[in-house]
Amino acid sequence: MMERENSNRSRRITVRVTPEEYSKIEQRYKNSTCRKLSDYIRKHLFNKPITTHYRNQSIDDSIEEIVLLRNELSAVGNNVNQVVKKMHTLKQSPEFREWITRYEVERIILSNKINDIQNHIYKISNKWLQS
Repeated sequence: MMERENSNRSRRITVRVTPEEYSKIEQRYKNSTCRKLSDYIRKHLFNKPITTHYRNQSIDDSIEEIVLLRNELSAVGNNVNQVVKKMHTLKQSPEFREWITRYEVERIILSNKINDIQNHIYKISNKWLQS
């Protein structure tokens, strides 16, 4: 539904504002739940409800960091799963030793990533607890 709605938006409106006006608009937008400035302005223009909330920048930064860590851990986990799956198909193959070696390398990488994630979570939790 969103794609169809966006595809109809072919007209542009340009409005010039002072730096102070822009700053006010931007601040109000940042205090809303709108993901894009254009969405915020569109809702405001058409008198649609705008949900606002207090945004804690340190929590936002922490969430971004956690998402990056989760993605990195997921990628390493996928690599390990691929190696294990391949190892199960090669039990009687001469390539088995090569895959065992690759598995050990991936296991070490995974272990290091888990340690990195634990350290980052420790830092994030300490930072959050000090706030």
